[in-house]
Amino acid sequence: MDRKTIESLFNHIGGIRCLVIGDLMLDEYLWGKAERISPEAPVQVVDVLREELRLGGAGNVVNNLVSLGAQVSVCSVIGDDENGWALLKDFSRRGLAIDAIFRDETRRTSRKTRVVASNQQIVRIDRESREPISPEMELSVCDWISSNAASYSVILLSDYLKGVLTPKVINTVISAAREGAIPVLVDPKGTDFARYHGATLLTPNRKEAEAAAGIAIRDIDSLVRAAGLIMEKTGLEHLLITRSEEGMSLFSRSGAAVHIPTLAREVFDVSGAGDTVLASLAVGMAAGLGMAESAWLANIAAGIAVGKLGTSTVVPDEIIAAIALTHSDSDSKIKNRDVLAGIIDAVRNQGRRIVFTNGCFDLLHAGHVKYLQKARSLGDLLVLGLNSDASVRRLKGDKRPLINEEERAHILAALDCIDFVVLFDEDTPLELITALRPDILAKGGDYTADGVVGKELVESYGGSVELVSFVDGKSTTTIIDRILERYS
Repeated sequence: MDRKTIESLFNHIGGIRCLVIGDLMLDEYLWGKAERISPEAPVQVVDVLREELRLGGAGNVVNNLVSLGAQVSVCSVIGDDENGWALLKDFSRRGLAIDAIFRDETRRTSRKTRVVASNQQIVRIDRESREPISPEMELSVCDWISSNAASYSVILLSDYLKGVLTPKVINTVISAAREGAIPVLVDPKGTDFARYHGATLLTPNRKEAEAAAGIAIRDIDSLVRAAGLIMEKTGLEHLLITRSEEGMSLFSRSGAAVHIPTLAREVFDVSGAGDTVLASLAVGMAAGLGMAESAWLANIAAGIAVGKLGTSTVVPDEIIAAIALTHSDSDSKIKNRDVLAGIIDAVRNQGRRIVFTNGCFDLLHAGHVKYLQKARSLGDLLVLGLNSDASVRRLKGDKRPLINEEERAHILAALDCIDFVVLFDEDTPLELITALRPDILAKGGDYTADGVVGKELVESYGGSVELVSFVDGKSTTTIIDRILERYS
C-alpha cells in the first residue's frame, strides 16, 4: 500500500454508494472550564463557554463516509420529537436523503450530552429509547431495505443496541446483500455476535471480542482463539479486532492473520474511533482494495480520529498526509495517472509550463541525470513517464529490466530535477501524454522531431517538442557490457 494508491482511491470515491443502517443519535457537547467546587454539593461547577451538536451513533458513520467523499444513504427509526427534527434538519443541511429515516412518536430520539472541561469529560447524560422498534416500524424498514439494497456498493450496520437492528432487520439486510453480492460490514454490540451470522466482516474492539468469545485476550494466542470462536459462530469471511494501543488484527477465513501496529499518536478521545474504522474499511473494500489494505487504511484513519476531541471525522487530505509521514519524500512524487492529471491541471492554471519526458531508466547513470536536468530547465515542472516492467520487457527483451519498476520510480523521484514520476504500461507514452497535455515534450537527441511519439498531439494545442542531447558514451548497455567483461 502506498500514497499513490490512496490518492487514486480518493480521486474516484465519489462513485461509491454506501448504505448505513443503525441507531441514529445526537451528540451534544458542552465545552467549558471548571475552576471551583459547588457550595451545594462536593462537585465541580462547569462554566459553559461553547455548545455543539453533532450527529452521533450511526450518524457519525455517515459523517465519516461523507467526509471521505462517498455517496451515503441512511435507514433508521427515530422519535417524532424535537431531537428527531434537529437530526433530520442536520441531514437535510448536508444534502442527505431522509426518506428512509422513519419517525415513531412512541420513541425518544437518542441524545447524549457530554460536559467537557479542560479537555476532560466530566459527565455524560443519556436520553434515549432502548427497546426494539415496533413491528410496524420493523416492517417499514425491512420493506425499504428489500427494495433498495441492490443499488449500493457496500452496506454498513452500526449497532448501538438502541432497538433499530432487530434480528429481522439484520436478516433482511444480509439476505438482500447476499443476492447482490454486496459486502455487509458490522460494528457489533452485545455478546451475541451470532445475530450477525452471514455478514462479511465484524469490527469489535478487544473488550467486545472478549465478551463475545468468553475468552480473556491477554496475548496473541488468546487473541487467535477468541477470533476463531467468533468466526465459527458467525460464519464471517473476515473479522477485524481493534486493540487500542496495540493496533488491529485482521482474521480471514482463508489466509493468515494480519497484525497491524498502531501509529504513534497522542490520544485525546477514542469516542467515535470505531465509526471511523467502519467507514474507512467500507470505502476501501468498495474501491477494490484487498482486505488487508482496507484494514491498513482504517488504521491510519483511526489514528487521526483519536487525536481529536469528541466524535470526529477524518478527511482524505489528513490520511494522505499521514501516509506521507510513513514514507520517504520520494514517495510523494510518485503518482497514478488519474491523480497526476488533476494536479497538472491545477499547475497549468497557475501559468506554469509542464515538461514531459519518458523512458525505461534501467540502471540510472550520469548520462540519465544530465539529460533529466536539461529537460527540467525547459519549463517549470518535469513529469517523467516511466515504463513499467512489462513494458520494458516488451521493448528490450526478457532479461530487462535489471531494476524493478518500484525501485526505479523511487530512485528517479529522489532527484531534485524531477517533480513527478508516473508509470505507464503501454509500449508508447501516447495515452499518458494525452491525459497530461504537457507544454513541452522532451526527448533524447538520438531521435528526430518527427519520430517523437506525441509530437502531433502536443503541437496541436500549441505545445512544442524539444530534443535534448545525451552525454556520449553513457548508457545502460555500456554498463552491462563493462560488468560482464570484468566479472565474467
